[in-house]
Amino acid sequence: MTQTSVTPLIGSETLSQLLPGGNVVVLDATVHFPPARFDGDYRPESGYAGWTEAHIPGSRHVDLMTTFSDRGASLHFTKPTAEQLALDLAAAGVGAGATIVIYDQGSMTWASRLWWVLRNAGIDARVLDGGLAAWTWNGFAVESGEERASAQVVAAWDVADLDLWVDRDDVAAVSAGTSEGTLVCALSPEQFAGTEKTRYSRRGHIPGSRNLSAKSLLDNNGLMLPATDLASRAHVLSASAAPIIIYCGGGVSACLTALGLVMSGYDAIKVYDGSLEEWTADPNLPMVAGTGPTESDRCRES
Repeated sequence: MTQTSVTPLIGSETLSQLLPGGNVVVLDATVHFPPARFDGDYRPESGYAGWTEAHIPGSRHVDLMTTFSDRGASLHFTKPTAEQLALDLAAAGVGAGATIVIYDQGSMTWASRLWWVLRNAGIDARVLDGGLAAWTWNGFAVESGEERASAQVVAAWDVADLDLWVDRDDVAAVSAGTSEGTLVCALSPEQFAGTEKTRYSRRGHIPGSRNLSAKSLLDNNGLMLPATDLASRAHVLSASAAPIIIYCGGGVSACLTALGLVMSGYDAIKVYDGSLEEWTADPNLPMVAGTGPTESDRCRES
């Protein structure tokens, strides 16, 4: 179980009340990720340009393509080392003891990704419910312009490791039924079924997975569903073996599903960092299509 004490979601009204004179650091974690035009079409783009056009006053943009991700990893958006995380926090102007609020200009997936990175490090952070869109809908002001340089923060965070990630071998063992756990795919039902183009090498899902789409946990305005509705969506996981291991394409949308499950009261949750970018690149690792249980799933459950 994680040892965080702060409710991980914050509304625009509450944030607006915290900002004046408070030790609050607001981070925009936006990355733009267009849908795949064909299988293997992988085109993430920095969200900095959008941040310069409109952002929450006093916020800073952090580019997850180059910060809060392991820059030396072979996969995109890989979790950073503890040393890099501490340096990236300092470079972003986040001192120890600050209240951290993260938002994005999309559907909260990127904000949730950074929240999970910090959560694993034992650092409390909060995701702005609905992101920048909710902030503006509620009538709060935005700024524009380039980022201003800030002094390096001296006080460092005490970075922990709460073991909230799993690797390919862990996932393979659960998929094969040789280790306890429940695999959850956070992609859309179409991507889960393999009927939609993928950014990765192969379509479908890891055998034995259940589907709980990250986007299904948001309402029509991009806000997190109320707790009762979240619990209803999470019913697919009732009586599931722990831990719940969530994956997606690249370990990003999985973190939004993780956020929804945390808000629903789940705590034995882990994220497969490499997700389908890593899994589908190995032709020896199985993928299945369709929405119902496969024959291997039936054998595993019998």
